[in-house]
Amino acid sequence: PQHPGVKLINIFLDRHPAANSLPSKGGAADLNLERIKSMFYHAYNSYLDNAFPYDELRPLTCDGQDTWGRKPTSMFSPLKVLGNHTEFQRVASILQDTVDFDIDVNASVFETNIRVVGGLLSAHLLAGRAGMELEPGWPCSGPLLRMAAEAARRLIPAFQTPTGMPYGTVNLLHGVSPTETPVTCTAGVGTFILEFATLSRLTGDPTFEDVARRALTALWKTRSDIGLVGNHIDVLSKKWVAQDAGIGAGVDSYFEYLVKGAILLQDEELLNMFHAYDAAIQNYTRFDDWYLWVQMHKGTVSMPIFQSLEAFWPGLQSLLGNLDSAVRTFQNYYSVWRQFGGLPEFYSIPQGYTVDKREGYPLRPELIESAMYLFRATGDHTYLQLGLDALESIEKVSRTPCGYASVKDLRDHQLDNRMESFFLAETIKYLYLLFDPTHFLHGGGMEGDGSWEEGGEGGQCVLGAGGFIFNTEAHPLDPAALYCCSRHSKERQELRDALLSLSHPKKKAGSQSKPADERTEEPPQSQSESIALKPGEKKTLPTLSCPVQPFSARLSVLGQVFSDNS
Repeated sequence: PQHPGVKLINIFLDRHPAANSLPSKGGAADLNLERIKSMFYHAYNSYLDNAFPYDELRPLTCDGQDTWGRKPTSMFSPLKVLGNHTEFQRVASILQDTVDFDIDVNASVFETNIRVVGGLLSAHLLAGRAGMELEPGWPCSGPLLRMAAEAARRLIPAFQTPTGMPYGTVNLLHGVSPTETPVTCTAGVGTFILEFATLSRLTGDPTFEDVARRALTALWKTRSDIGLVGNHIDVLSKKWVAQDAGIGAGVDSYFEYLVKGAILLQDEELLNMFHAYDAAIQNYTRFDDWYLWVQMHKGTVSMPIFQSLEAFWPGLQSLLGNLDSAVRTFQNYYSVWRQFGGLPEFYSIPQGYTVDKREGYPLRPELIESAMYLFRATGDHTYLQLGLDALESIEKVSRTPCGYASVKDLRDHQLDNRMESFFLAETIKYLYLLFDPTHFLHGGGMEGDGSWEEGGEGGQCVLGAGGFIFNTEAHPLDPAALYCCSRHSKERQELRDALLSLSHPKKKAGSQSKPADERTEEPPQSQSESIALKPGEKKTLPTLSCPVQPFSARLSVLGQVFSDNS
């Protein structure tokens, strides 16, 4: 049995053998990795020297600014990805000592979740590999996990609506303002299940996952008769305010989290939701392997444009094995990159040019992200060429003495005085992982620190053996950790139930009460199962539940499981 992400990815790796013979590091690949490291440290050191503790760097004036109360928690996972354990530990110490969420700041619920909560969760799960001292019982406890939970608790008031769909903004000290608008984007409702379910599974507190699922269920029920959702919704009345349906800005990560949530949690319901949406998307919005914007009720084209945020879609398709469609769509997007040396925010498909006032490129990661997934799946060096194009373009156009500046206008390469935090957290990280096929986040074990690690109560869990899931800010989450802590929690509950049953007489025959096995929730789905089930097929739990069986019960080597009787 394998981790859920690994098993699902193997569905399409088996169909494309080239992916199983990816080139190893060496020569030009090592040189490119060093160039990417140099890019990261130029940006990172410029931020520390000129902007910290502000949220973001302003690279043209060499100073900083705060934006939506985001704190620099996105720095963790890139440091670990690049192997800088010393700095990882230093940043962790600084944040533990200085970050206080008890502040009078209006924060974006969406952004705080994906950047702050997601960054802290990922750092917590990477802490062992980064050489930090771990608490007993890690990954089910730890200071960074407590920080993530505290940040998420400040967001919970936003979900206290009649529908369960959250407001877009919350004050970290006072909660939701009485004058807060009830209108928020679709992604602002449906982009919580990865972080909040991870928190609930690690801490044992179901509150986070419960509110995320309630929001997903409410949003699902608002889709149109033709199966589409719009762009902005009133979270109180459930009425669609913006009825443009597409896969780009305002919607994108909702679809992403249905797929990745299905993999991370082995949740068939989430996968079925995505498949239903995908059928409508392919039917109404896809034209010549572009995806247009249409009216959500009628399916008529409302905006024949490509948005740069849509470039995540080929990578998402590849996770489900839809490679032929993913490759063709990627080539469309790559043609736009070659035309301008970057992806404009909006691109008119009929005119083949940028859209007025949307000519900028803020160094977004989405096309590079898709290139990473597709290169892993196919081994086609076209995707490495995109990585080289991106590396050269960013260095030539965006580098300043104080970091890397967003491109204000791709037509003449004017720069903007801003370096978005996702440039460090996502763009550079995906570039690095594109050129490093043996990295541990790809399931490789070439770092010298082992391809897996033990954790949980008594060290009985195998962690970090593969199948990492990236949140929409590129922070990796380890599915094994969720199953480890969930199993320990389940065992403790079973022990409590057993002790209680000894103190209460059994129900008489004929009692109307349901049997205990009918009252309890379904057992956690095994991560060793594929979620790509046939219609009507039922899940069954295997005898061995990799990766959280005790060491005394089995050994795990490269995904092979051996019991004591093997």
